[in-house]
Amino acid sequence: MCKQCVWILFLLLIIIAPFIGSVQLSLTDILTQNHLSSLIFFDLRLPRVVFAFCAGIILSLSGLLFQTLFRNALMTPYTLGISSGAVLGAGVAIKLGLGTLIFGITAVSFFGFLGAIFTVFLLLYLAKFLKNAQHESLLLLGIALSLFYTSALMIVFYLGNAMQNDILIRFTMGSLSIIGWQNPIILFIIAVVLTLSMYLYRFELQLLGISDEGATLRGVNVKNVTLTLLVVASFAIGTLVSISGPIGFVGLVVPHIVTKIYPSTINKRILKTALFGGFFLVFCDTLSRAINTQSELPIGIITALIGAPFFIYLIINRGTK
Repeated sequence: MCKQCVWILFLLLIIIAPFIGSVQLSLTDILTQNHLSSLIFFDLRLPRVVFAFCAGIILSLSGLLFQTLFRNALMTPYTLGISSGAVLGAGVAIKLGLGTLIFGITAVSFFGFLGAIFTVFLLLYLAKFLKNAQHESLLLLGIALSLFYTSALMIVFYLGNAMQNDILIRFTMGSLSIIGWQNPIILFIIAVVLTLSMYLYRFELQLLGISDEGATLRGVNVKNVTLTLLVVASFAIGTLVSISGPIGFVGLVVPHIVTKIYPSTINKRILKTALFGGFFLVFCDTLSRAINTQSELPIGIITALIGAPFFIYLIINRGTK
């Protein structure tokens, strides 16, 4: 019964979320064509809710995937350095002072996507030279790339002026503030592809979550399945980060919450994790808009405030077992 109440509350949140913000909206004004409230609702609030929901799906499913493939409960979608590559690419675009490119795509998003995709292909290339303990070595490569990107970003930050540095700081905090339906549609397509990919490989993931050797004995091509899913998830994360900036802890927190509520095999938790992740990020975004501050509170701050204590709990809980 409590589980059903959670989903009912989430559905109510989705309905209420577009109406929450600094500007009060009435249903009559929203239904009036060309009214300011109508424009705010359909061009700002509603696309933002869809964008947040799809971003939550991508982050939570990527977290579940990484934790399963690496068999590490503390893994996040950003561990392999994809996010750091995207942030560095965005930082370069900000430092160069580039604006909008083509089809309404900003240079920050485009360079961020290039940074993320470059990291994906670099990891795939370096993975060819890994022989033993491939998962652990790939993880270490990702950590090394993250440290390298962070150092390079500090150089960009040092060379930038005050305005550029302010934009860069805000980008690194994450933001779901968008205009129009272009980005929500892109994320929706990516979220569907990621969900379908994991669902199609759900039984392989269940075996890989136990051991590579056991999966191999059951006829699973471990290397191909692992690389395919990692590439799909990395492309999804790279695209998301290039648009919104890094949004931490969602990929860590949500899979564990769903596991606590539904202690079942991974093949039965994929869709639940996707939906819970979407609702969770909409909740965090609604909370950030509901707080009365001079400027909008970055979504990364809200997710960090919720996720950091949960991360500490996971570490302590693992240490006491």
